[in-house]
Amino acid sequence: MTRARLLPWVLGAHACTLFAVLVFAAMTGLPARAPLALPGAGGMPLAWLFNLLAWTGPGLIVAGVAWRLRGGLGAEAGRVAGIALQLWWLASLAFAAQGLLPLDIDELDAGASRWHALVWMVWNLAFVAAALLAGLALPAVRLPSLGLCALVALGLLVPGAFGAGIGERVVLACWWLWTALLAWRLPRRR
Repeated sequence: MTRARLLPWVLGAHACTLFAVLVFAAMTGLPARAPLALPGAGGMPLAWLFNLLAWTGPGLIVAGVAWRLRGGLGAEAGRVAGIALQLWWLASLAFAAQGLLPLDIDELDAGASRWHALVWMVWNLAFVAAALLAGLALPAVRLPSLGLCALVALGLLVPGAFGAGIGERVVLACWWLWTALLAWRLPRRR
């Protein structure tokens, strides 16, 4: 599968997440700055469907794209590039796991919600590390990767930098841009 055929998969996955976030937020009447994962919390209507459409399905699709691009890297790309794409794959699996480990509406700061927070943090950290290494090792995506890495790192290191409820949306938008960029710009052997 050529890279031209991989980009629509990534864009479709991201469109699915966006659709789920917008539709379920409207259906549940949540405030605009509510946590993105709240519609998938236990006890919310159709939480399983939200988690499938917002996290698990899109995460697995992007993980498949990362796996294919990692397998298509030539030896000339180097070890750091391979590690960057391996971390992308790991970040994608952590993104998918957010849907398998949903928040608990009764205990947002304890219990099952801690597992969701853990995979959310693994997603963020693997994403930042992957973007940094991709920026260092892959000339085709150097500047955007480093810029998005800096933006996400700022949000992680200074949680109040973007304001309540905005930080996680900034990270999600950076994830969408970066993964689409990789699917579009990375060369793939036939």
